[in-house]
Amino acid sequence: MLVLWFFVLLIALCAVGYVVGRSKASASAGGDLSTLHSLLSYHGWNVALSTFMAGTLAIVLWSFISSFFEGAPTIVGVGIAALAALAVFVLSYGRISRDYRARNFVEGLVKSLLIGASSIAILTTVAIVLSMVFETGRFFTQYPWQDFFFGATWSPNFRGNSDLGMLPLLWGTLYVSFIALLVAVPIGLFAAIYLSEYASSRVRSVAKPMIEVLAGIPTIVYGLFALITVGPMLRDYFAQPLGLGESSSSVMTAGIVMGVMLIPFVSSLSDDIINAVPQAMRDGSLGLGATHSETIRQVVVPAALPGIVGAILLAASRAIGETMIVVMGAGAAARLSMNPFEAMTTVTVKIVSQLTGDTDFASPETLVAFALGITLFVLTLGLNVLALYIVRKYREQYE
Repeated sequence: MLVLWFFVLLIALCAVGYVVGRSKASASAGGDLSTLHSLLSYHGWNVALSTFMAGTLAIVLWSFISSFFEGAPTIVGVGIAALAALAVFVLSYGRISRDYRARNFVEGLVKSLLIGASSIAILTTVAIVLSMVFETGRFFTQYPWQDFFFGATWSPNFRGNSDLGMLPLLWGTLYVSFIALLVAVPIGLFAAIYLSEYASSRVRSVAKPMIEVLAGIPTIVYGLFALITVGPMLRDYFAQPLGLGESSSSVMTAGIVMGVMLIPFVSSLSDDIINAVPQAMRDGSLGLGATHSETIRQVVVPAALPGIVGAILLAASRAIGETMIVVMGAGAAARLSMNPFEAMTTVTVKIVSQLTGDTDFASPETLVAFALGITLFVLTLGLNVLALYIVRKYREQYE
């Protein structure tokens, strides 16, 4: 609460700094604003931004330093930050004069803020990777990496003697993702071709937003749909009559529902890529006597194929990282099986289960979640890099 009040007062001080900065700059010009190097607003922003950044930086540094000392009082950090903000307020106010280059200073300050904002994503990614790498290193000091990467049994036991082979989890992940892509790619691609090549503008304006609504549905809703509707239907009409299983939780259930979720990813990206193919290529094909369908098959789709492949790979990386649909649709059994109507599980599900509850972060049964996480990260990163490589290498540049 004290820090909140500090920022309220800091913002108020910045507002005062903006006003008094403009006033002093106007007074220093002697009524002739054309003699000022910078506009009045730059002098005001000079005081306001300098004060705000000084106070914010001071409170952030104190928070970082105090984390190493138990019982460090917050009021001390707030007091230091307030003094820093007041000192910079006085300093920046005192520098205002007719020849002071306030514009250059403010633009440099704003540039620094933009660089800092753009660096947050990079630093966050680095921090996530390092946290997983360090914990994965701890895991491999307690459990052999050969048994983890090549073990065919997943049987964690917090009492010891666990089998933590990831092959059943990796197989379940790839199996579910494969079925999901079998559903999403044809439907999504055909929908994109229809919307971009056949549909009228009126139909497109209605159909495209309706397809994209699927992307906004929470995954828990898809999970309920898999649990209540799709799973029992597959069990009653396919699995039991064919003698392939008795459970409504299966790879097929999770894969079909996940494929429905991925349709807008494939459809929207493919639609944008197909629309980027120049109309002149279509007109040239039609002018040579090709039909509309022949033009699509032999000109439009081949020209857009690199981008379509990239869209499919991005959808695959999205499928690999899905958790909730698998929990409710495929179950939690770690097994190696080709039967799509059997319950299986994925890497993401086991990451959640190993970190849920009152766990000991010194045991390999918990640390294995980080090893699974770094493996999944490398897998999805590889798919994304491959998608970007394909798009950039084979993409045609059209005018």
